[in-house]
Amino acid sequence: MAPTTIEYLSRPKTVSMADHWFEFASLEHFWIERRFRVLQKLAGEFIKTAGEMAEVGCGNGLLQTQIETSYQRSVTGLDLNEYALKRNQSNRSRVCCYDILDKSPGFERSFDVIFLFDVLEHIANEDTFVDALLFHLTTNGKIIVNLPAGPWAFSAYDRAAGHLRRYLIGSLRETARRTGLSVAAWTYWGLPMVPTLAIRKVWLATQSDENSVIRRGFDPGAPWLNRALGFVSKLEPIPQKMLGTSLLAILQRRTPGGEDGT
Repeated sequence: MAPTTIEYLSRPKTVSMADHWFEFASLEHFWIERRFRVLQKLAGEFIKTAGEMAEVGCGNGLLQTQIETSYQRSVTGLDLNEYALKRNQSNRSRVCCYDILDKSPGFERSFDVIFLFDVLEHIANEDTFVDALLFHLTTNGKIIVNLPAGPWAFSAYDRAAGHLRRYLIGSLRETARRTGLSVAAWTYWGLPMVPTLAIRKVWLATQSDENSVIRRGFDPGAPWLNRALGFVSKLEPIPQKMLGTSLLAILQRRTPGGEDGT
């Protein structure tokens, strides 16, 4: 595959994301596959019918590639991590080194859907960041977020990956309320993986090397184990409101008197 052409609209910056993670994150990884299936269940119709779409924090382009393959749609990728952008696997979408805080006039109200997959937990100032997202979103657009769930599960892995927090639906709703958004639909996912996360938290508690923590916390290691975890991860209904290792939600601008989705 030809090297990705990166459009440099902003200067690359250091981000709160461990580069080592991209060595193990692939389209075949059970968690990447399961995340996309949950997205399809909750928001597949939006992907089919939306106008322009973007992914903020596109990294190495796994979600872009999944959408290109399954929907024959393009997703403009925006990120500041040059290491990840140079490894972007997208084959039909724009890939831009771009800081959304720059609020380029060319992107104002440009996107009907903005994907924010496993990004918000890295952001210290959620309000400023969401305000910048809204600059890029059309009036009736949707922000589709995926987040690590369960503060109880915060571990050495989260610290190594650059996570500042894990979410519950209540904390996401509070972030949405503060920033003029509402939760239109949501689901926890990863319920069958809850015991695995609990074990991971204990197992990694004494580890200090960041690269080792990322590898041991995310890489299944063997193909057979990846397949087994993939099978187990599917053993839950979607949507589900009980418990999970991740939280996927659709956010939209709050209307007067508007209520969050159930």
